[in-house]
Amino acid sequence: MKSILPVTCAALLLCACSRSHSPQQTALHYPPARRDKTVQEYFGTRVPAPYRWMENMTSPALHRWVAAENQLTEEYLAKIPIRGWIVRRLTALSNYAKETTPTLVAGSRIFFRRNSGLQNQSVLYVQDTPTAQPRVLLDPNTLSPNGAIALADFEPSPDGKYVAYALSQGGSDWQTVRVMDVATGRTLPDAVRWVKFSNIAWTNDDRGFYYSRYPRPPKSNRINDAVVDQALYFHALGTPQHADKLIYRRPDLPRWIIEGQVSENGRYLFVTLVNGTSTHNELYVADLGNPLHPNVSARLRPLYTKNDAEYAFIGVQGRSVYLQTTLDAPRGRIVAADIAAPAPSRWHTIVPQGTGVIQAAALAGGRLLVDTEDVATSRLTLYALDGHKLHDLPLPTLGTVTSVAARMDSRAVYYGFTSFLYPKRIYRYDVQNGVTQTIFKPDVNFDASPYQVRQVFYASKDGTRVPMFIVAARDVKLDGNNPTILYGYGGFDITITPYFSPMLPVWLELGGVYAIPNLRGGGVYGQKWHRAGMLGNKQNVFDDFAWAAKYLVAQRYTSPRRLGIQGYSNGGLLTGASITERPQLFGAAYIGHGVLDMLRYQDFSGGALWAPEYGQSSNPQAFKWLYAYSPLQNVKSGTCYPPTLITTSWDDDRVVPMHEFKFAAAMQHAQSCANPILLRTTGSTSHIYMPLDKQIAQTADVWSFEAYNLGIKSLPAGVPAAPAAASKN
Repeated sequence: MKSILPVTCAALLLCACSRSHSPQQTALHYPPARRDKTVQEYFGTRVPAPYRWMENMTSPALHRWVAAENQLTEEYLAKIPIRGWIVRRLTALSNYAKETTPTLVAGSRIFFRRNSGLQNQSVLYVQDTPTAQPRVLLDPNTLSPNGAIALADFEPSPDGKYVAYALSQGGSDWQTVRVMDVATGRTLPDAVRWVKFSNIAWTNDDRGFYYSRYPRPPKSNRINDAVVDQALYFHALGTPQHADKLIYRRPDLPRWIIEGQVSENGRYLFVTLVNGTSTHNELYVADLGNPLHPNVSARLRPLYTKNDAEYAFIGVQGRSVYLQTTLDAPRGRIVAADIAAPAPSRWHTIVPQGTGVIQAAALAGGRLLVDTEDVATSRLTLYALDGHKLHDLPLPTLGTVTSVAARMDSRAVYYGFTSFLYPKRIYRYDVQNGVTQTIFKPDVNFDASPYQVRQVFYASKDGTRVPMFIVAARDVKLDGNNPTILYGYGGFDITITPYFSPMLPVWLELGGVYAIPNLRGGGVYGQKWHRAGMLGNKQNVFDDFAWAAKYLVAQRYTSPRRLGIQGYSNGGLLTGASITERPQLFGAAYIGHGVLDMLRYQDFSGGALWAPEYGQSSNPQAFKWLYAYSPLQNVKSGTCYPPTLITTSWDDDRVVPMHEFKFAAAMQHAQSCANPILLRTTGSTSHIYMPLDKQIAQTADVWSFEAYNLGIKSLPAGVPAAPAAASKN
């Protein structure tokens, strides 16, 4: 399984394909994008920046150019023969009921979100008891006609009397928190604004909650402006926001994230301080006293402040605080610390580091429930509080535990589970009698039996063994002719575990293969694997991805002209760097909301939060490695790049759209062959939110583009020619 084509043979194969990626392309006439003579110097290196003007989001010239790009993209996509079929089939496969794992409170109420099939957003429901009929609490589809207002988050008060819910315009990271009386459905006057990268932590008296916010941003440029000086506040119900109590801020650490969490018993406030997206954090605690009359301004005292590991609060039992930590355990362990004497030397290890990576843990009905990933597949294990292993919970197949809902005062545990061919189900497990019940099972019109998931291991450029999932027909022919999509991420300690997407059955029905490697920079083997793909080691990520492609070619799953790549966000950086480094290796590429200007990313919105992962160009050492791979700065004129579709949104305030605008313009200017370079820009959507109708439209466009450019011009035999159109429920 580790064999690859001889270098000479592979080189000949790649050269033969380098200028024939897509079927009979006609050179496009791209909208002209002004190039100026802007140059920025970094430590003696002069770097041209001809599209710096595209950073101005209010520029009329920019808006005209983007509109022209959208028109060109739509004209191209409209001519793809199977696009209509993909839209209809994807719509039909998306039309099934979906539910989230319930949120539990101290009383008998449970809260969850449900989508009947094609609703743009899932509706928030409440059940007054686990056996009661669910009732609608908030339907976000009624807040705006086109899904422009998103229900971003919700958090019930400890006994379920109130629910705080966060709304955002176009799914922006900026949120406004409102409060609803659950019994009456009445929305209270409270409004908490300028919330970003925050949770909601109620006190047990139901009188208010902790939250994190930033100073009010300038009105003119809320998408691009850098966010600094987050602070933790307490909002008392029935009071205006300007009266909220400042609990904690760190002006000496303006880029750090501050988050509060109240223990289930209401006695303690735990505050986490983290440097952006770092996997290390500091941890503080305040004793609130009587949970029903808490001192919300109680003094914080430090627990762990070396910023040398993860210290994640799990729960409190008596004097012991249970923590998930990577201190001396890069794959994670669970420890119990005396809250009055918390030094690591006094810790009691409850669950030691094992071969898998601990992802999450919860106190549940007097037990400890631990979610562990073994090479990107989930395992749920129940322990006694002293660490004695009781047993593993039943899971239906190799796949992913999507979320767990548990409380120390409840014997019921709820968890979701999914896999590539297995839509998400919700289970209820009783920690006392060990009985598992299926409480929600989706009904998807797809027969998975002809397909299978395999996990293989391949050797990367330096010999490192990398795991990869391959989803394909059981009888797939290894003749080098299968249209194949290679999806990757490779960063921020994130593991790509099995998940169900309605688009995957569509692709499989078209005869496609889907491959997902867990590249370095992710977390499949813990912190060592993560560090091997961050900062100065980032090139390992791009090499791992390229060698995944070479493995698929060597094993005859596909060939370069039939191999497409996809990546989103940090994965968009991956696909952008992949085509600028090795354009002949791929037959098509998708770059979704990618970080593409690595010399400027830190200057916009929350970009500086990623500096622990990437480094910043203001540092001479980091500049060298960023400049070496930054997709924008490595576009070279006279190169034949593969057919590429790039997507972004005007409202993306996480990876701001200037990345995609500048990269698309540079690629179109440099392109030396007829392969298309297209830009698709939406509005009223964001980095992590898109109403379902727009999701279906964009997903269909992306996969139609790649399918066509990988040689799929008509439907394979046996595929229905025109699936019945589905309607919204």
